Amino acid sequence: MTKTAIVTGGSRGIGRAISLALGNLGWQVVINYNTNQQAAIETVKAIKGGKGIVVQANIATAEDREKLVQQTLAKFDRIDLLVNNAGIAPDQRRDLLEMSIESYEKVMGVNLTGPFFLTQCVAHEMIAAAAEKTNPSPQIININSISAYTSSTSRGEYSLSKAGMAMMTTLFAHRLSEYGIGVYEIRPGIIETDMTEAVKSKYNKLFAEGLIPIQRWGTPDDVAKTVIAIVEGYFPYSTGEVFNVDGGFHLRRL
Repeated sequence: MTKTAIVTGGSRGIGRAISLALGNLGWQVVINYNTNQQAAIETVKAIKGGKGIVVQANIATAEDREKLVQQTLAKFDRIDLLVNNAGIAPDQRRDLLEMSIESYEKVMGVNLTGPFFLTQCVAHEMIAAAAEKTNPSPQIININSISAYTSSTSRGEYSLSKAGMAMMTTLFAHRLSEYGIGVYEIRPGIIETDMTEAVKSKYNKLFAEGLIPIQRWGTPDDVAKTVIAIVEGYFPYSTGEVFNVDGGFHLRRL
């Protein structure tokens, strides 16, 4: 039985690393992208052990969420794993008192509203498959952020969206447990991707000053390895669990 995963934002950075890790384990991977088709195609080509397809969809829109699910089912006839990874930062960092409603709605649409309703849609498919005993142990993994609890007043809409995802994990873990659907959350810290390239010198300095116990950049592979540990079944008596992949950023210290 070959399992199928949807990875939103699966063509770059953390999403790419997750897609490759799953594919190289033999999974069928649906790599969702919004704008960068070439990166998605290159990710599929890089998968060695599994099969992959690319599906363009803006998860902030209901029509595209439905398209993503239906194209997955049409190709592979099952969804064993949903990885809610797609996310965006505000186009402009602005003080909390100057944040625009347009920026707020754009960020929340991709980072929270989209993942919430995509999870709702996928959950219905997983529940139906579980009832027919064709899809044992389905899982949902939310790729969140340390911004779920870390204040950043120059990008408040991002922090709010990530705090909302934390509760989304709790809610779905509670609601879906009766169907045997595990829901998990990974909170990456400061990860070296193209999104963080512009602040590289800033964080290099902060690492040297002791910002985090493990004084290095995190990598997309650090996050992907956590996903693999979950899907390989190493946490059979857990749901709603939060996995910090942040170099110890979350530790309170005196």
